[in-house]
Amino acid sequence: MLAALGGALIGWLVCAVVLSRRATRSDEVGAAPLSLADEVLARSETGYLILDADGLVVLSNGRADELGVVRHGEALPAVVSGASRATISGEVVDLSLGVLQSARVVGVARAPSRTVHAVARSLGGGMVMVSAFDDSEAQRLEAVRRDFFANVSHELKTPVGAIALLSEAVLDAVDDPDTVRRFAGQMNREARRLAALVTELITLSRLQSTEPIPEPTVVEVDQVVEETLNRTATSAEQADITVATDHPSGLLVRGDRALLVTALTNLVENAIHYSPAGTPVSVTRTVRGGHVQIAVTDRGPGIAQDLHERVFERFFRIDPARSRATGGTGLGLSIVKHIAANHGGAATLWSRPGTGSTFTLVLPAVDGPPSPTEHRPPAGELVPATESRAGSTPAVPAENRGVSS
Repeated sequence: MLAALGGALIGWLVCAVVLSRRATRSDEVGAAPLSLADEVLARSETGYLILDADGLVVLSNGRADELGVVRHGEALPAVVSGASRATISGEVVDLSLGVLQSARVVGVARAPSRTVHAVARSLGGGMVMVSAFDDSEAQRLEAVRRDFFANVSHELKTPVGAIALLSEAVLDAVDDPDTVRRFAGQMNREARRLAALVTELITLSRLQSTEPIPEPTVVEVDQVVEETLNRTATSAEQADITVATDHPSGLLVRGDRALLVTALTNLVENAIHYSPAGTPVSVTRTVRGGHVQIAVTDRGPGIAQDLHERVFERFFRIDPARSRATGGTGLGLSIVKHIAANHGGAATLWSRPGTGSTFTLVLPAVDGPPSPTEHRPPAGELVPATESRAGSTPAVPAENRGVSS
């Protein structure tokens, strides 16, 4: 409703400018409204142009040039054609103009390209007003939506199809208990994978619809690390991965503790899944420039530089076969990225093939002095995870740099 009213107001101002400029009289009473209308049109994010009965541009603002619908004082042929249809039909005509290059070039820089949508409205007397909009973001989001649903359909099809086939196999082997037991185990794994995928899809959907965190509280980073280590202890033990961490830091951030634990758990589980057996994973806490950095480091295969941005995309997998073998959904790092963003922070990656990787949660710090009795270890000192939390399996320090996706 507000957008429609805003568009109507701008349209009225465009008409006011045209009528004022076509009038032969000019006095102080008309000067102020004309100046105001000129100012509004000049600052508008919408490109406006008025065409006469011959398709010539009577008036246009700078934005119309920026969007590429007006070039050297002339409207694009597609715009003139749309204006003609609006005049004949008397109806509003939608114009999908595709990708246009700006008519305004600064220096030697390449003119930006945008996906432009326009609307032509007859003003009577052969005059037509055309409103042009930058539709690039809407088109990008639509493409993301299509890709997302295509990926979801593909990801759901695999476990659902496997469960269907396994259930048929169980029915055929009803007289063979060992075979039934084996197929039932496979069905259970596929069902758990499907449940994990649905859960992470719901989590990601919620994160994308709530920015920033609605009711943030002060969260102790040490508690987030401790809970994460407890959650991942079994996975680390089964994979023969040792986990090490530094001493309690007393650092504080503002946000949602459960979400932060989810993000850090995803990073640690990710490191465990992609690390060779017998190698360490480390979790460290530092503060730099007013931001808390929680880093997870492994000695996995590493990630090529050109893939550093893509690892945070939904369903992106560097090694699809290995990811599916470990039960990965391809959504974990995307969830980490969104949780960090919703907390006013970021998720970063350092990695080098053959060396390992380091994923870091960067979050705005909350001022709060550490406990006066707190032990402050030398920089870089790591301790077994059991010394920073009770009741988990022993671990040894990690000295490397590097967490794989």
